[in-house]
Amino acid sequence: MSRLVVALGGNALLRRGEPGSMAVQRHNLVGAAEALAAVAVRDGELVVTHGNGPQVGFLAIEAEVAADIVPAPPLDVLGAESQGQIGYLLAQALLPALRARGDGRDVAVVLTQTVVDRADPAFAHPTKPVGPTYDEATARRLAAERGWSVAPDGDRWRRVVPSPRPVRLIEADPIRRLVETGCLVVAGGGGGVPVADLGGGRLEGLEAVVDKDLAAVVLARAVDADGLLLLTDVDAVYRGFGSSGAERVARLSLAEAEAGLAEGRWPAGSMGPKVEACASFIRAGGRFAAIGALERATDILDGRSGTRIE
Repeated sequence: MSRLVVALGGNALLRRGEPGSMAVQRHNLVGAAEALAAVAVRDGELVVTHGNGPQVGFLAIEAEVAADIVPAPPLDVLGAESQGQIGYLLAQALLPALRARGDGRDVAVVLTQTVVDRADPAFAHPTKPVGPTYDEATARRLAAERGWSVAPDGDRWRRVVPSPRPVRLIEADPIRRLVETGCLVVAGGGGGVPVADLGGGRLEGLEAVVDKDLAAVVLARAVDADGLLLLTDVDAVYRGFGSSGAERVARLSLAEAEAGLAEGRWPAGSMGPKVEACASFIRAGGRFAAIGALERATDILDGRSGTRIE
């Protein structure tokens, strides 16, 4: 038996090109819950985290459309709303999947705040696109009116926000205690709500987005996880990805992973953050980390699929 942190990519709820209705998300989560329940029953204690990119985008669009009627909430509040929404849907999918396997454990969803450093260089260089797209004139007008940073996104423009590195989780202790009582815990959704720690218990939400995979490493350390599993819509790390000679990498040593990152072998916009997260977890003392497709979760743990870093 082991303790695992599993990070679900956005494809667990919405796949590319799908409409964002609740019915579609619920349908997709049935498969995700089946894969997670199979891992939990076989491998022991499980902590689940997840992305929230599409959901935050939808909430931002809703806020934009209703701006003349109700005040638009700040990005940290939208992030918290998405955690509640996705956590609720996940819990409803996980419970029957566990019960069907004779597993009576509870599922606990923890709204999680992630402390970041105000001095992080990311705050001077916003890069993470959020919310709806605009034509250039509208984007520049909104930037002037609201103090946003904006950048091209294809032939449109979007707001961009900082993506600072996670430092620690405010709720780390209660999450760990829940795991120790036998709960399957859902936490750290969307990387957690980014906050600044002002001291004396005072926290300030920030207009930023924390990378989900890097936050999963902080979560894994907080619960003393044995393994970290990053599940996405790509079945493994590849050498020469996108070329005719692409080759799945079944195993990577920590040294090989770090060398590949230094050489830019895995792009920052795709597999790079996942390899970096796995390497960071191993460097901090984790036993193993793996990357692969959601539907092959147990095969990844057995080494029959995905990429394992150890």
